[in-house]
Amino acid sequence: MKLTDQERDDLLGPLLVNGWALTDDRDAICKTFTFRNFIEAFGWMTRVALWAEKWNHHPEWQNVYRTVDVVLITHDVDGLSPLDIKLANKMDDLA
Repeated sequence: MKLTDQERDDLLGPLLVNGWALTDDRDAICKTFTFRNFIEAFGWMTRVALWAEKWNHHPEWQNVYRTVDVVLITHDVDGLSPLDIKLANKMDDLA
């Protein structure tokens, strides 16, 4: 289920303050995570992958050396859902 207008107001604000941004071309959020090196970036991706699999909600992401670019969207609803907020917060906690 897509985020309601009230949920968007309540839940997106803290993420936007913490470096997440709305994408220009669709109802999704994105963030670039930068780590000290490739091992730290890949380790973080592995920890996130465990949660993503547990919640059956998988990010769109790309890793180049120590940088991971992430886009979160719920494809089933073609937009943002509470799962995107949950995974974004987990990613921030693990970073």
